[in-house]
Amino acid sequence: MTSGGQPLRILNQLDLAVADGERVAIIGRSGSGKTTLLSLLAGLDTPTAGEVWLSGQRIDTLNEDGRAAARAGKVGFVFQSFQLLGGFTALENVMLPLELAGHRQPRQAATAALNTIGLGQRLGHYPTQLSGGEQQRVALARAFAVQPKLLFADEPTGNLDTATGETIVEQLFALNREHGATLVLVTHDRALAERCDRVLTLQQGRLVEAITA
Repeated sequence: MTSGGQPLRILNQLDLAVADGERVAIIGRSGSGKTTLLSLLAGLDTPTAGEVWLSGQRIDTLNEDGRAAARAGKVGFVFQSFQLLGGFTALENVMLPLELAGHRQPRQAATAALNTIGLGQRLGHYPTQLSGGEQQRVALARAFAVQPKLLFADEPTGNLDTATGETIVEQLFALNREHGATLVLVTHDRALAERCDRVLTLQQGRLVEAITA
């Protein structure tokens, strides 16, 4: 990355491996590189140096379409800003990744996912008709509907009040246990981080601490 025409190094000499089924939290101050690391691990961005492997496949050498294909049906995302499509209903938002992954019955699977998180009565509602907590639950349903092997969550409770955030966290870990998916999350919430198997701390782009919970 460049800033003002000068190279800007965000991550430096970082070596990280995440085991199948592991729950890993990444913490650190704003600007430490947490979201950048998550984007690289998920193949949403590519590094200027080094390698990124996803489920046994090297993805940093692939183009955008190739990385998307590598993620399809394997990876789920939960973002702080929800990233729901405003012109789509809750049901349609959850159906979209299922359709992209070639699921045979996307409507039935999406309906089941929304029922699981208590939004069975909101299938036809648009994001603007849902509360922040409900929108985040739709995002959770969308992430888990494809039964991913790997789930990335970027500040999943950052835009929510405390009570709603706690509800989302409980659902996040419950769904993780049920599906056995690997969980990698970025958070400023130390209590949330310590519920994971490992807590990794980034400081100025370097991994300076790894704690086994």
